[in-house]
Amino acid sequence: MAFTLFSSNKMANIIIKDHAIRYVGVKQTNPITVQKFREKYLPPGIIQEGRIIERDTLLLILDECVSDWGIKKNHVQFVIPDPFVVIRKITIPNEVKDDEILGYIYLELGTTIHLPFEEPVIDFKKLTEDETRKEVLIIAAPEDVASEYSSLLEEVDLKPVAADITPLCMYRLFHFCDKTKEEGHSLLIQFDLQSVNLSIFHQDVPLFMRHITLETSIEDWDIQQNNSHTLADIRWNSHRSKIEVLMDELIKEIEHVMNFYSFNMTQGKERITNILMSGDHPYLSGIRTTLKQRYEIPVQTIDKFEQLPAHYYLPLGLALKEVQ
Repeated sequence: MAFTLFSSNKMANIIIKDHAIRYVGVKQTNPITVQKFREKYLPPGIIQEGRIIERDTLLLILDECVSDWGIKKNHVQFVIPDPFVVIRKITIPNEVKDDEILGYIYLELGTTIHLPFEEPVIDFKKLTEDETRKEVLIIAAPEDVASEYSSLLEEVDLKPVAADITPLCMYRLFHFCDKTKEEGHSLLIQFDLQSVNLSIFHQDVPLFMRHITLETSIEDWDIQQNNSHTLADIRWNSHRSKIEVLMDELIKEIEHVMNFYSFNMTQGKERITNILMSGDHPYLSGIRTTLKQRYEIPVQTIDKFEQLPAHYYLPLGLALKEVQ
């Protein structure tokens, strides 16, 4: 978003979430080859809803990871935390030239264009235009958040060159696996231990995003990581009724988003035609089964990478940014 992507043979693709740091390194072959993948689960309270709380502790953990994973001095791509990302469609006058759109957006901030934070970094895509106006999709995040994660990576001897958002990363991977249809209306569900991110794509463009923080804690899980830091055994260690309530609430939220898209965003003209599911939550398959039973539409996951655990699919989707 605020960073320029430079080509590099040594590119680290790192995802930093509230509960874990994950890394994937790939070789630019055809087809793409995954060379290395690693993860480190974080103690509770280090990051909360994307905001870094214990920076010094996170810096120590990240520095140890970078050293152990052998990626010091590498270029790095990272993602902006979901809670800070805003996706919005706006209309602007047709007389604004294409190469002046970004400047126009910044000029109109706070007057005709409103965001829930000041000093954003913004990316955009022109969707349509007619004789009087242009329809533009903007993706925005607070500049201080992007800079905080960038500076953190720089302090552990990495070289940040590109920032992305998680819906684009995951959709990119689904597209790479031939699971998308440009004419379709896809609901992408990213279901992780502590949060769910719901986004809707049409014509390969994200039109909607909603981030949901689950009423749970990393302490509700028993996480046993293997010695190579590539896999972990994750089991629920709290009351069974609590996870059942969480799953029921999630299904309701998914249904609410599907209805909102159909009746509010498209005035009843369109509906969700397929669901794409990913994430590191152990109950993901259960939610998938429930959705398949409830709706007569395809519910798809990625099964192309047999040697790569599913919770590395997000950093792999980030890695594809460089390929494209």
